[in-house]
Amino acid sequence: MSNSGSKPDADQEWEALLQQLRKQHRAQPRPFFYARVQARLTAQQPPRGWWLPDWARRPAYVALLGMLILAVSGDGAALRPAMATNQPASSSPH
Repeated sequence: MSNSGSKPDADQEWEALLQQLRKQHRAQPRPFFYARVQARLTAQQPPRGWWLPDWARRPAYVALLGMLILAVSGDGAALRPAMATNQPASSSPH
């Protein structure tokens, strides 16, 4: 003998629970919550390095600067083959 008539089924239980939850007031943060969070985040920020400018903290700028330094500081080896083809052939010393 089953007593399923006295106990509501699972769908009705869930619906009753959801109705109770809908009736409750929405939770609100305490006053000045976001101001306190912002103050804590600001206090926890690591100090910026005074020796490294802001623009140098971006990897793209650092890579571009590195390539520029390499290009400017080269000894001109990349230009030598072009110069050698423009010069007239000279007799080899024996």
